[in-house]
Amino acid sequence: MSPPVAPPGWSRWLVPPAALSVHLSIGQAYAWSVFKPPLESALGLSGTQSALPFQLGIVMLGLSAAFGGTLVERNGPRWAMTVALICFSSGFLLSALGASLEQYWLIVLGYGFVGGIGLGIGYISPVSTLIKWFPDRPGMATGIAIMGFGGGALIASPWSAQMLESFGGDSTGIALAFLVHGLSYAVFMLLGVLLVRVPPHAPEARGTARQAPTGPQVSAKQALRTPQFWLLWIVLCMNVTAGIGILEKAAPMITDFFADTSTPVSVTAAAGFVALLSAANMAGRIGWSSTSDLIGRKNIYRVYLGVGALMYALIALFGDSSKPLFVLCALVILSFYGGGFATVPAYLKDLFGTYQVGAIHGRLLTAWSTAGVLGPLIVNWIADRQEEAGRHGASLYGLSFVIMIGLLVVGFVANELVRPVDPRHHVPAPKEAAHVERQQSESA
Repeated sequence: MSPPVAPPGWSRWLVPPAALSVHLSIGQAYAWSVFKPPLESALGLSGTQSALPFQLGIVMLGLSAAFGGTLVERNGPRWAMTVALICFSSGFLLSALGASLEQYWLIVLGYGFVGGIGLGIGYISPVSTLIKWFPDRPGMATGIAIMGFGGGALIASPWSAQMLESFGGDSTGIALAFLVHGLSYAVFMLLGVLLVRVPPHAPEARGTARQAPTGPQVSAKQALRTPQFWLLWIVLCMNVTAGIGILEKAAPMITDFFADTSTPVSVTAAAGFVALLSAANMAGRIGWSSTSDLIGRKNIYRVYLGVGALMYALIALFGDSSKPLFVLCALVILSFYGGGFATVPAYLKDLFGTYQVGAIHGRLLTAWSTAGVLGPLIVNWIADRQEEAGRHGASLYGLSFVIMIGLLVVGFVANELVRPVDPRHHVPAPKEAAHVERQQSESA
């Protein structure tokens, strides 16, 4: 599929809506916790088991982004969005079949494996293109698109809850909900496929004049040999682990936290909490990433990691005594979680240039794969063990939160160690960039 090149006079502001149509759809992943209780009830699953489709989906997101990053750079955003549409929608259809037959492995395969590939390719599909359209404001540009991934649950959470209420929380109702999701998202993502364009000077626009890159330029292959890449990998992994630990178990977590109080949280209110977290996730992606254009990437990550650790400490110490405090701290943590995702492409651009930033970004998202397993595993496994020991309420999560504080401190230290990339890793010269890129494409 040939990348569509923007004609003269094409407005660059049409590209973010194309990206949003894909990211708002695949952002449904953040509403998975709404499906956890009915799946556990209908299929007799534990909290750890019901997290498996989500965990595998995030693992496949990182792996498909890493291995598909070069293909996305080579074939362009329309090809990537088409692949994402097919995989993400097919994942829901397979999951619908699995729920209907009460075969949980099909849900894991569909939502986790097949849908996870759609998540990864869809996630990175517009990033490189947006940075090339908005070289003056990379943080804002990627924040607009990646905001959609964070905001997807704002739509999906109440929508899914309403469908489960209408169709029923048994296996048949869950299957119908999955089916409606798959068909609806296919139509919505198609809008992005049809609308997206690449700028005439972009490398993907074959046969057009190439604009020479400015500043440091590092290939994806060479980036893996730099300490900066691996320090950012640690930074992203720690920030994501801390956020995803709350997000994946958000609905049952707030229910457990206040179950023994005079104001317990209803199922509907828990779904509303998930939607609020999605709003914070979404707002953080555009708000904090735009702020990073003003104060710098390292400074904004100091905020994400340092203040995030403080928020976790407040929840651990006082969260069960004040519902507003619990909700406020969780919202701040999720805004940092979203902001970290939206800021990292611009951080990569600052360090490695625009040369192969999409492919580098894809490889960095393996940190998300790791965090997608680590965060839910820490929270769910410890909660299950604490429950087996006879504990309940907020005490199910105290140890998990202490671990999250430690991980954020590790990320903070890694961010402090980031320095500019040594010139020996740079592409030899701007005039040789096309030759180097061709050689790497042939060896990929």
